[in-house]
Parts: sequence; C-alpha cells; structure tokens
Amino acid sequence: MWVALSVLTALAAASVDAWTKKFFGHRDAVTMAFYPLGYSLPLFLATWPFVPVPTLDATFWWCFGLSVPINCLSFVLYMEAIRLSPLSLTVPLLTLTPAFMVITGYAFLQEAASWPAVLGIAIIVCGGYLLNAPSAQEGMLEPLRSLAREKGSLAMVAVAFIYSFSAVLGKKAILHSSPMFFGVFFFVLQNFLLVIWAILTGQADARLFMTLSNASKGLLVGSLYYLHVMLHVWAISMTQAAYMISLKRLSAVFGVLYGAWLFREKHVGWRLVGSAIMVAGAALVAVGG
Repeated sequence: MWVALSVLTALAAASVDAWTKKFFGHRDAVTMAFYPLGYSLPLFLATWPFVPVPTLDATFWWCFGLSVPINCLSFVLYMEAIRLSPLSLTVPLLTLTPAFMVITGYAFLQEAASWPAVLGIAIIVCGGYLLNAPSAQEGMLEPLRSLAREKGSLAMVAVAFIYSFSAVLGKKAILHSSPMFFGVFFFVLQNFLLVIWAILTGQADARLFMTLSNASKGLLVGSLYYLHVMLHVWAISMTQAAYMISLKRLSAVFGVLYGAWLFREKHVGWRLVGSAIMVAGAALVAVGG
C-alpha cells in the first residue's frame, strides 16, 4: 500500500509543477505560487478539524517555527526555477536534497554518513552529468557548465539545499507530533502566509484570481497540491521515511515526461536516463543512511 501511495505522491508532485508552469509560467514566481497555495488552502482548512491534536512540546514549536519561513522562501524559489528553465533540467535536481542532508543530518541530528550514502552521492552526480550529456561533444566538463549556466537549475540546486535543512527540521517536528497533524497544520500556515504576502505586495490580482478561466486552472493545481500533501503524509505514516522519500523522488522522472509532453523539451532520452540514475542514487543515500 505504501509503495502505491508513494508513487502516486511522486506523480501528484510532478503534476503540480507541470500544470502550474503550463498555466501560470508567464507570470512571476510569487503569482505562480499564489494559485496552488491559494486554491488548496480551503481544502487544508476543511481537513484541519478532523486531525487529532497530539501533545506538543517546545521542540515541536521551535522546529515548526523555523520550518515555515524557510519553506515559504523555498517554495517561491522553486516556482522561479521551473519558470526559468525546462522541467527536465530542474526537477531532477531535487534529488540532491538527500546528498545535502548527509551534511545537515550530521549537523543537526548527529547522523553520520555510511559508505552506501557516499556511493549514492557519487551516483547522483553522474546522473546530473547525463542531464546535459549531448553537450559533452564540446568538452567533457561542458554538461556541468551547461547546468551552471541555467538560472533555473541553479535556483533548484538552492531549493534542494534549503530542503535539506527543512527536511531535517520537519522530521524532528513530526517525531514530536504526528505526520498528519504536522502536514495539515504546516500547510495551513505556509499557504496562508504566502497568499497574504502575494496580496500585500500587489503580485496577486484578486480579480484575475477569481476569473472563470483562472479559477478552473487554480482549482486543478490547488487540488493536485492538496492531494500531493495528503498522499505524502499517508504514505510516510505507513513505512520508514527513507523508503517513502526514495520512491517519491520518482517525481523527477515524471517531471521529465511532463516536460516532453507539455513543453516539447529536448534531449528527453538522456534526461530520463540521468534522472532515473539520480533517483537511484537518492534512494541509496536515503536507505543506506
């Protein structure tokens, strides 16, 4: 059951990225974020009363308090990454998060990296190289230079690094509460704050937000975002977090497929191979610890 739920989580996550870029990619990053968050907020609010409230201690509150602003920043940066560059070059880079977590996990949780984790990091780097493999004709290091020239790719590397902190904080907060409570409470607050930010800064036009065309598109991406979170929480409550997250990284592969389908992105074959290798490396890091 958890395997099916984890794969569906990956598909839902990739779907949010793809359709948000398709519908709102011509707007700025804050406006892009406004639609999935704004339209999913009522769904999270409707779910909140049905979630049992566990005993909450000081550790939960400081982890939760740090997680919210960090994730608000990373979500807007995430939207900027997929806005600026192809999905097939940006979404796979999220698999760098487990590699960065080797560092942050040691710093915050004293979790030392094992040899499988080190090998997994090397595999992730190899997969990242293959994302731009065709450019190797211009030099062996050109695939890495090509990634470095992509502003969206650099933004996604920054997101992966930020996620390595927020994932550790989130893990600690869940250990001091419950997966369902943390998931719903967190996204109620995150979504509310980002929606208010978008309105106060004038980057979200309420009239455009409520037009029939934008409302239907917003309802789709908002529902997918809500589904992504609920599936994630459900799946992670059924197995070890490392196993669930490893399968969720298949969103990188789904992202490449969406890029080919919706945006006719190039070099899909290489990017599929590269993203699959990166997912395998991420799984080795997560499971090997």
